[in-house]
Amino acid sequence: MLEGNNSLIAEVETAISSGSADKRVDTLRKITDLFMLRADSYADDQVEVFDDVISRLAAKIESQARAELAKRLAPVARAPLAVIRSLACDQSIAVAAPVLTHSPRLSEEELLAIARGEGQDRLLAISKRVTVSEAVSDVLVTRGNREVLRSVVSNEGARFSHAGFGRLVERSVGDDELSASVGLRKDIPREHFKTLVSKASEAVFKKISAANPAAANEINRILFELTGHKAGAELPPAPAVQRDFTNAKSHFEALQQSGKPLEPALQQLAGTGRYEEIVVAIATLCQLPVETVDRIFSDKSADNDLVLLLIKAAELRWPTAKVILDLRRGERLAPATADTARVHFERLQTSTAKRVVRFYQVRRASGEVQ
Repeated sequence: MLEGNNSLIAEVETAISSGSADKRVDTLRKITDLFMLRADSYADDQVEVFDDVISRLAAKIESQARAELAKRLAPVARAPLAVIRSLACDQSIAVAAPVLTHSPRLSEEELLAIARGEGQDRLLAISKRVTVSEAVSDVLVTRGNREVLRSVVSNEGARFSHAGFGRLVERSVGDDELSASVGLRKDIPREHFKTLVSKASEAVFKKISAANPAAANEINRILFELTGHKAGAELPPAPAVQRDFTNAKSHFEALQQSGKPLEPALQQLAGTGRYEEIVVAIATLCQLPVETVDRIFSDKSADNDLVLLLIKAAELRWPTAKVILDLRRGERLAPATADTARVHFERLQTSTAKRVVRFYQVRRASGEVQ
């Protein structure tokens, strides 16, 4: 070992005390080469000797040479510990990054200390490790910028706490790329997935569905639940009064063929109590069976009104929706009730309403609901 290699020891001492920068780098490479030959088989005391020698040489070389050293030692399971710690805290990210990303010698406590106190470049390097513990990822999610968040979320070896997932969902709002990445995590709790879906854009839904078709159905189920109805729940029972929609269908067909704007006509029909025509119109615009829309419109017990969702999916505006709700109730809505309904209607995205309707169509086609 080193103790028996007097010429090499002498070279080290000369390089450290009076050698040129090139001489120190050359000597460091020789020592590192010697260590790498049997890195996995040296005894602890032998590794300590290398640790001392390499540390002394590395302290007196330029950043570029330390970066080269970091790349060589970072993946080594029994790399000299003092050297690794020094490189991990180096002022140059080119030196620190390989160690922060690859070295198995850094403990969780050391990674936490760096993650809590250093800049975004260090956080980014840590986010790329083969495994990232929940404790470390919590710090990354809290302190990291957008690049760090996207990196750690896309890292399959990263683990997140329940609170960490909640913070991720919060920070993904308005960032479609990050939202989609969070939504595609296989380990995301359903509670947080539901929150993400409630805030995500149609573009996010498309990204998740394209990358994971199995997730598309779950998104639709959650959207359905967000309207206040369980995806597996039955529709309301058939209304007691059986209506004849034949004339209403003919009337609406003629209205469509006339080329006149539909919404003013529908608002007038609703205002004059033409229930059958309104049901037919909503059913046609939403591509749903008239019987289904009639059952929904006739149900007065629902706490959360699916009628609003159907009207939104039909791309009608609030003034028309208000008249239709009055028609459905058989009386004008109380001001407070109307204000609440308007807020819910305005918050509901047309794309979300259409997606829920499409989901129902798929469920109906499969026989899941009638």
